[in-house]
Amino acid sequence: MIADSAGDFRAALPDGGRLAGLDVGSKTIGVALCDAQWTFASAAETVKRRKFSQDLERLKTIFADQQVAGLVIGLPLNLDGTDSPQTQSTRAFARNLDQALDLPILLWDERWSTQAVERAMIDLDVTRKKRAAKVDAVAAEYILQGAIDAMVAQ
Repeated sequence: MIADSAGDFRAALPDGGRLAGLDVGSKTIGVALCDAQWTFASAAETVKRRKFSQDLERLKTIFADQQVAGLVIGLPLNLDGTDSPQTQSTRAFARNLDQALDLPILLWDERWSTQAVERAMIDLDVTRKKRAAKVDAVAAEYILQGAIDAMVAQ
């Protein structure tokens, strides 16, 4: 089940359980996790993209190890809210995950996530090399935190 709203996603979830956030790029997938009470998200890791089957196996391992109950996938819309080629690619990735996993999925607007994370890391004086290694996982954290904040507010 792929939801476009936090309310529909929340209704599909069990009460509690960890959620994973994904920032899906063409070269990497940033992964974040939240606690079972949906209080805070934290960056977990960055998965290098390979074939979908290899990406899926790595993600399945993470989700099983962390007992993930649902996924929040960042949806990279254009600034005007329309779809871009990357948006279409992310939707296809979400559909493939939906077919392969028995987890509810929320597509969450992530238009400003990477820029916000980059600015915050620069403000913290994180080196360019360290930023490059962490930005996708931290962007996934930002996406996941936004979604859990919206779900808890409902």
